[in-house]
Amino acid sequence: MENIRNIAVIGLGKMGISHLSIANATPGMKVVAICDSSAMIGGMIGKYVKVPFFADYADVLAVPGLDGVIIATPTRHHDTMIRRALASGVHVFCEKPLTLSARISAELAQIAFDQNLAAQVGYHNRFVGTFAEVKRLVDSGTIGKIRHVHADAYGPVVLKPAAKTWRSKSTEGGGCLYDYAAHPINLMNWYVGKPIFCSGAQLTKQWSEDVDDAIYANLMFAGGVSGQVSVNWADETIRKMTTSLTLWGDGGKICVDRQEIRVYIGDKGTVSAGYRPKWTVRNITDLTPHPAFYLRGEEYSAQLEGFVGAMNDPSSSYVNTFASGAETDHTLALIRDGADSLNQPIVPVAVAAAKRPKSTMFARAFGY
Repeated sequence: MENIRNIAVIGLGKMGISHLSIANATPGMKVVAICDSSAMIGGMIGKYVKVPFFADYADVLAVPGLDGVIIATPTRHHDTMIRRALASGVHVFCEKPLTLSARISAELAQIAFDQNLAAQVGYHNRFVGTFAEVKRLVDSGTIGKIRHVHADAYGPVVLKPAAKTWRSKSTEGGGCLYDYAAHPINLMNWYVGKPIFCSGAQLTKQWSEDVDDAIYANLMFAGGVSGQVSVNWADETIRKMTTSLTLWGDGGKICVDRQEIRVYIGDKGTVSAGYRPKWTVRNITDLTPHPAFYLRGEEYSAQLEGFVGAMNDPSSSYVNTFASGAETDHTLALIRDGADSLNQPIVPVAVAAAKRPKSTMFARAFGY
């Protein structure tokens, strides 16, 4: 007999509505409650989909037999909502980014782990067949030791003065860094881990007043791996969001986006099944398994199927744990802090040397 998990969807904006539609059709899931700050929207949707609507989150957590929540609210609400769900013994799927603080995200990951509760973040690109194949190839050593990775994303999101929504407010969790760049950065973390240092970053505004519209950053990872991030959501030359990464290794090179993966395996690389020496190109169509229900993209359905699996066995290894989400929040904080440091007054070299403490991050990273 199939084990059905009772789910509540919290937040009924664009992503919340998507998750509600997918969850209702996902094997092993049953939506038993919805919640939103707008009684008008929540009541209308509840009546249409025949699911009880609650205006108060506390009432949702008190629903008998509730197993999990899907949180799709503005980012600033994530911390409080996640804590209350975990304290109630409820599994959590939360939209990205996890929180606006790397420290708090790591703390939430630890709480979920200690309580053996499934805790997943909505970085859907890890469920895209091409990006997932890169992870497999990197882990199997196909292109040898990774030396450098470049991640970029461009799109026409903000092409005029930004409207005043939660995404346009830094305290709410918007901006290109947290709302857009987080996607390619999360993939970069998946492939080469958490960075240890940001050697330079720029957060620039073109149309927005309180948040950034473009991000450029240089990162250093353990083992001497370097990385670059280039993201701009005010690029009018792009029709829709594009995300791509390039990885260079001692034994070859991988170029990937949502549609295809191009792999070059050199003399020092290892030929994997389905590949040949030199260039091989594979398309998304032969790398993505079919989900039980399709809406927006296979990856959105696959991640909720993954959440069902994680709830059934929280101790298993599943994609997009809170711990991995905390790694991305750590990277975002490094970039944000790196950009802030560039805005400080320029100090003459001699004065800076005299004042520099010996235990700074710069000194630790480069052995001074």
